[in-house]
Formats: sequence, C-alpha cells, structure tokens
Amino acid sequence: MGEPSVSRHYRALFISDIHLGTRGCQADLLLDFLKQNDAETVYLVGDIVDGWRLRKAWYWPQAHNDVVQKILRKGRKGARVVYIPGNHDEFLRDFLGTHFGGVEVADSIVHESATGKKYLVIHGDQFDVVIRHAKWLAFLGDKAYGTALSLNTWMNVVRRRLGLTYWSLSAWAKLKVKNAVSFIGRFEETLSDEARRQGVDGVICGHIHHAADQDMNGIHYINTGDWVESCTAVAEHHDGTFEVITWIKPSLAEELSSTKEQSVAA
Repeated sequence: MGEPSVSRHYRALFISDIHLGTRGCQADLLLDFLKQNDAETVYLVGDIVDGWRLRKAWYWPQAHNDVVQKILRKGRKGARVVYIPGNHDEFLRDFLGTHFGGVEVADSIVHESATGKKYLVIHGDQFDVVIRHAKWLAFLGDKAYGTALSLNTWMNVVRRRLGLTYWSLSAWAKLKVKNAVSFIGRFEETLSDEARRQGVDGVICGHIHHAADQDMNGIHYINTGDWVESCTAVAEHHDGTFEVITWIKPSLAEELSSTKEQSVAA
C-alpha cells in the first residue's frame, strides 16, 4: 500500500464508503487526498453519503460540504465522475442513468484499464445476504458499528495525547472475529464469481470497509476500503497497474519517518 504523494495524476481513481453525514467520516483526510491526487476518471463506488444516519439525525459540518464541492470541481475541470450508489445512499438508485452537476449515476459500470482488461465496478451490497434478505439486521449492525466508531473517537483522543498514532477498533475486530473474517472471505468470493459470470477480468467494489488487491482464482479482486476506518482509495496508473493507497496526514507521515530514522540511528 502506497504512502501519500504530492500532486499525483492517475488514469482513474476509485473511492467508496466515505459516509458523509456521520461523525466517523474522515473528511479532512479525504480533502487532503483529493487536493493532491487527480485522475481522468473518478469513480465514487457507493456509500458516499450516509442516508441511513441522516434520516435519524442531521449532521453535516463544513468539511463534508467541502468534500462534495471538491469532487464536483474535479468534474468541472474535465474529469469524468461516475457515482455508483451503495446501500447507505440507495436513494440515488431512483436516478440511475441521469446526470447531475456533471456526475453520472449508474448501478454498475465496466471500466476498461489501459491494458485492455475489463473490470466490473459495483458497490457490492447487492451480493450481501443480510442487506438483501434481512435489512432490519443490517440496520442493527449499523448501530453497533456506529457505537464502535464512537469508542474509536474517544480512544484515539487518548492515544494522541500519549503521542500514539490512530488505531481502529472496528478494523481490528474485523480481522480478529472469526465470523467477520468468514464474511469478508465469502464476499470476496461472491463478487469474484459475479465478475466471472459477466465475463470480465476483475471487479472493483467497496461495501465491507476492507481494502484489498488480490487474485481470486483468475479474477482480479480489488476493494477500495473506506474513509471511516482505513482511509484508502484505489488508483489505476497510466500503465494499467492498480494500487491501493492508504492516506495519512503529511505531517504525521513526516513524524513517523523521523521516528524511524531516529530508531535506526539509535
């Protein structure tokens, strides 16, 4: 996974699971990322706005509005912007095939890489059994997830005061809880099977907040991750290669680099 780079230009950028409208959204980090990274095509791969939370309680600070404006500005400057709704912004599925502010809305799309390989770009909730058949359980899980993120916030306030870096409780739990690990594995297999069924070379999705770039029995499986826990995006370079980028504040990156150098010197 790459470290932050300044003023990079890519063939395509894939971003998902921003969850604007929630306190867990890392809008400031995303703004920093968008300022320093451009692309010919920007894919918004679902759950950009969290309609579930906004229906319960309105939360929309200036930073969230700035993210929207920054994305729209990229469109005005010539980038193609494609919005693929997810389950949290499913209200936009009523507008599939339309354009607003220069943004295309599609349920899914096939992206052709610079090497000619074809990728199904889709949020992925359509293949989540809980979302499809027990939506009430999904809402319950979303509430529990929100609680975990609240704990994250307070825990990281303490960590910062101790001079420690950000740590995600929910991300850690995903990798430690057997059922969560099993769910991630099944999701990856299901999306890869769908790509195979559609006769494409790979799939680029979001939904599960777990970034990945791997081969799944001949299918190139890529997950964009999220901007709540991990702050990751996927970039296609002009030579057709893909990269998962993990974004941290440049000041923090310099601090970590300095700490490493001091450790080596010692």
